[in-house]
Amino acid sequence: MTAAPDTPLAPFGARLRHAMDTRGPLCVGIDPHASLLSAWGLADDVPGLERFTMTVVDALAGSTAVFKPQSAFFERFGSRGIAVLERAVAAARQAGALVLMDAKRGDIGSTMAAYAATYLDKDSPLFCDAVTVSPYLGFGSLRPALDAARISGAGVFVLALTSNPEGAEVQRAVTAGGASVAQVMLDHIAAENAGALPLGSVGAVVGATIGDAGADLSVNGPLLAPGIGAQGATPAGLPAVFGAAVRNVLPSVSRDVLRHGPDVTALRNAVSAYADEVRVAVGTAKG
Repeated sequence: MTAAPDTPLAPFGARLRHAMDTRGPLCVGIDPHASLLSAWGLADDVPGLERFTMTVVDALAGSTAVFKPQSAFFERFGSRGIAVLERAVAAARQAGALVLMDAKRGDIGSTMAAYAATYLDKDSPLFCDAVTVSPYLGFGSLRPALDAARISGAGVFVLALTSNPEGAEVQRAVTAGGASVAQVMLDHIAAENAGALPLGSVGAVVGATIGDAGADLSVNGPLLAPGIGAQGATPAGLPAVFGAAVRNVLPSVSRDVLRHGPDVTALRNAVSAYADEVRVAVGTAKG
């Protein structure tokens, strides 16, 4: 169960570590794009969106560590789609799952502060446990989100080495100081997390498909790893990408779980199987 609105939350990093250790180190994406709705026999409309989303939440929220709804797939339906997203976030958190909003927001000044208020203020109807942000207006532009997250006990995941191949032209570019842009971002994240136990609340997004990271991933925070399943990465490949930091990896799976719906048992079995594979890969499997 989630804390009451007036009860201070423990820091996100501590809550995430507990969720990963007890529920399994897995993040399930909620990506209701048109092809998945069709595969479920649903229309690409608001009722179809709601049926899809709430089926996933109802089936998995009681046992999944983290949900990652992709905001764009709800925004495309306007205010009615956002209303579905609000209900899904509330229901998932009420059932004990953490919710990471995949919004990839990034701006400056008062605009960034407004994005922070949307996702990281406990009085907002879209308050989540964490949100993804883009640092490519400079890491300092994220300060409103970092500060808001600290106040509310939420987390922030900063894009660093993403799974899309186009990202390399920016993220692996070399700065005047000789480090890659990604490494500069990772260094900033590590500074934000300095001294945090058992895990910092500022995470990095590092794709499971990138191969050799070519960067120091010891940021003392969670590493969100998209790309498992449909994009070709596997749990067994995580140690090769993340090395000594693999214990802090939160792999994210979307289509390769969601394709099993609307059968609730099949959805649960898919999540359980993936969580078991990740435990084996990162060395936390029991027995």
